[in-house]
Amino acid sequence: MIKGIDHVVILVRDLDQAVANYKQLGFNVTPGGEHTDGATHNALVAFADGSYLELIAFKRAAPEHRWWRHALNVGRDSGGLIDFALLPTAIESDIAAARQRGLDYKGPFPGGRQRPDGVEIRWQTGQPTTPDLPFLCGDVTPRTLRVPSGPAWVHPNGITGIDTLVVIVRDVAESAGRYEALLGSEGHDLTEGEADTAKKAGSPDFVNFKEFAPGPSKIILADTVNSQGQIDEQLLKVYGGGGPFSLRFKAPQPVTFDPLLTGHIKFTTV
Repeated sequence: MIKGIDHVVILVRDLDQAVANYKQLGFNVTPGGEHTDGATHNALVAFADGSYLELIAFKRAAPEHRWWRHALNVGRDSGGLIDFALLPTAIESDIAAARQRGLDYKGPFPGGRQRPDGVEIRWQTGQPTTPDLPFLCGDVTPRTLRVPSGPAWVHPNGITGIDTLVVIVRDVAESAGRYEALLGSEGHDLTEGEADTAKKAGSPDFVNFKEFAPGPSKIILADTVNSQGQIDEQLLKVYGGGGPFSLRFKAPQPVTFDPLLTGHIKFTTV
């Protein structure tokens, strides 16, 4: 069983600069450490709902890395919002369940990092075969070692968690079928009012929607067409054929985000 969104991955060119930027945006940022392959290092923005943002940067050229294809595009208008992970209850059984429902997931594969304090963290991932789907991230060591909590949840901007992650896809109906196979539950068709809200959180050019709520945060799939009424291939290419498009956060009052500090990622609050 999938518990919900584990984390959202934001690729940046310079980790120290990104940390400074996110602190200026009012986030509390925790140093994460270096991944075991030595290719990347990260910092985390953790929320009280259990999810977090991962700010990640490459330390060296790594063409073998699954995210390296995004590395040359960090400066694109969409910023570096490149992937997201769901939290499984038991990764092997959740992958097996998805396969039984006809969805191909690879893994589990080992992963890990060393925190700045020297603590070694280990996890396993399940990897999709299409770009519209998230990966799975299941802990081997306690999740409390991987994800900051307590004081790390308190942000000067007041944000408490992720309300909605908007994911751009080629075809909502096709992607919704894959998400249903992954989650084991059906999606929700948005009302007209909900669709208008989703457009504000994402793009006014979005056409079709499907919502999933595997945990405290929602995932909205959206597709888009160009001025000729055709699939917007150029926009899809920018997002690697599909993937996370924008984030709406939970906050007690509206927060304004400087796009120069977010890397032009669209952040809103509800």
